[in-house]
Amino acid sequence: MFKPYGIIPPIITPFTEDGRFNEPVFRKMVNHLIHEGVHGVFPLGTTGEFYAFSDEEVRYILEVCKDEVAGRVPVYAGANHITTRGAIRLVHIAEEVGVDAVSVLTPMFVSQTQDEVYAFYKSVAESTSLPVIVYNNKPKTNVTVTPETIAKLAEIPNIVGVKDSTGDFTNTEEYIRLTRGNDHFHVLLGRDTLIHAGLCYGAAGAIASCANVAPRIAADIYDKYMAGDIAGSLEAQFTLAPLRIACNMGTFPAVIKEGLVMQGFPVGKCLEPIAELTAAEKEKLHKVLSEMGLL
Repeated sequence: MFKPYGIIPPIITPFTEDGRFNEPVFRKMVNHLIHEGVHGVFPLGTTGEFYAFSDEEVRYILEVCKDEVAGRVPVYAGANHITTRGAIRLVHIAEEVGVDAVSVLTPMFVSQTQDEVYAFYKSVAESTSLPVIVYNNKPKTNVTVTPETIAKLAEIPNIVGVKDSTGDFTNTEEYIRLTRGNDHFHVLLGRDTLIHAGLCYGAAGAIASCANVAPRIAADIYDKYMAGDIAGSLEAQFTLAPLRIACNMGTFPAVIKEGLVMQGFPVGKCLEPIAELTAAEKEKLHKVLSEMGLL
C-alpha cells in the first residue's frame, strides 16, 4: 500500500510574462527540489494555482512533472473541482498520466454537510485505483472535514491520508487519534509552522508550501526527527517559521513566488487578480530570507 511521507512541496507553477506555463523553469524547479532532499513533488496544489488551468493544461503539466521526476520521488497530483464529476474527471487524467497519488480538495464555494463530504470522497475513491489524499483547507474553502468523517473515510481502502491545512492543531490531533489503529491511513500537515509538532503526535510528514523556497530546511524537520535528533528537528522548524509567517503578506502564493525570484528562479508572477508584493513587503521578505541563509 502506498504510504505518503516526508516533506512534499506543492510545487509552484512558473509562468512566462504572457501567463503561459513555463516548462523549462518548472523542470529546473523539480530537479532543484529533489536535489535538496524533498520526499515527493506535488504539482497543481493551491500553491501551484490549480484553479487556473484547462484539462489539457493539467494533463500537460502532470506529464512534464512525471517525466522530469523520472521515478526519483513520488508524484502527487492535485485534482480539485467544485463538482464530484469534475473531480473524478481530473483524477482520471492523473491516473492516465501515471502519477503515484492524488490530492483532492473539498469542493469549494458549495457549502456541504458532512454526509455530502463523505459521499464526495467515497465516489472519488471508488472511481480510481490511485491512492487518494483528502485535502482539508477550511481557511480557503470554508468547508471542513471533521475528525469523525475522516475516521469513516479512512476505512475506504485507497483513501490513504489527509492533508490538514486548517491550522487547528486540535483538529490534526483528532485526525491522528481517531485513525491511529489504521495502518494504511496517514496524516500530513498543511500548516508549515506545525510540522515538528505533527511528527511528535505521529503524523507522516507535511505538504509544505514553504519547501518551494526552503526545501532543505523543511526536509531537515522530517529527516532529523526520523533520525532521533528531536532537538535538531525542532531547530529546523523554528528556522522555517518566519517564512511561513511572512506568507501572510500579499495574496497567497505571491510570497512563495517572490521568494523564488529572489533566489534566482525566474518563476514569474502569480496570475491576476493576485498582485505582486509591494516594495515594502519585498524588503521584509528579503530580510527574512537573508536571516534564514537562503539568499
